[in-house]
Amino acid sequence: MTEGWDCHAHIFGPYDRYPLAEGRSYTPPEALLPEYLSRLARLGLSHGVLVHPSAYGSDLTLLLDVLAAQPRLRGVIVVRPGELPTLNGLHGAGVRALRFSHRSNAGTNFQGSASFADLLTLTPAMAAAGLHAELWADCKVLPDIAPQLRALPFPVVIDHMGGFDVEAGIDDPNFRALLSLLEKGHVWVKLCAYRNLLKADSLELGLPFHQALLQANPKQLVWGSDWPHLNVAPAPDALQLLEVMKLWTRSEDLTREILLNNPDRLYG
Repeated sequence: MTEGWDCHAHIFGPYDRYPLAEGRSYTPPEALLPEYLSRLARLGLSHGVLVHPSAYGSDLTLLLDVLAAQPRLRGVIVVRPGELPTLNGLHGAGVRALRFSHRSNAGTNFQGSASFADLLTLTPAMAAAGLHAELWADCKVLPDIAPQLRALPFPVVIDHMGGFDVEAGIDDPNFRALLSLLEKGHVWVKLCAYRNLLKADSLELGLPFHQALLQANPKQLVWGSDWPHLNVAPAPDALQLLEVMKLWTRSEDLTREILLNNPDRLYG
């Protein structure tokens, strides 16, 4: 495939021009735009979605500069209520979504993240600006917030396959809550399994979760490399992750939906 989308990646630096925020919770090595574009080409994909990392705090300069220079890229930013005078105009600048964090372990909500409460506060302004929401949430929290997710007037994209619990299995009621939301069209899901399997014996343990999501609603699934694989050592090979996704999907038509048609609708 010479077209398609990597729907989750991060850019860092160069730090002499784009310094990280004071008080950040982590300090990653530089991950520069030319390197990402090279990796995108290696994946055989033409478009990418860059997610604003919490290490930059509220400074959107790097991401907005990259979007201005690269029209084939889109952005997801982190904004809290009151930080910007308006959300209008962001869509025209290449931004498609705001990202929020709502985890069962509050300790994983990094400094620099926006909360689920922030999402609810910003909902009217986001809808007016043509932006959707991305939610870094694990399955454990979904049953409690499912009614609010169903009521939102724009798409909600769940990162990292909802942080499924490989030991609990696909019959876990929390994962079933994700499947129900997906099946009824209330959420989208990013197929990025590896972070949920770092302590597992094999990536193959993610296959049943992938197949369950495919069965629920293949029209609202996208894929992301998660490059540069922050705080994971050794870092995985994004090309291998892409090939695993294709192998698990077992259909060229469905793979094309995930890599091209679905993200075209969501981010294009």
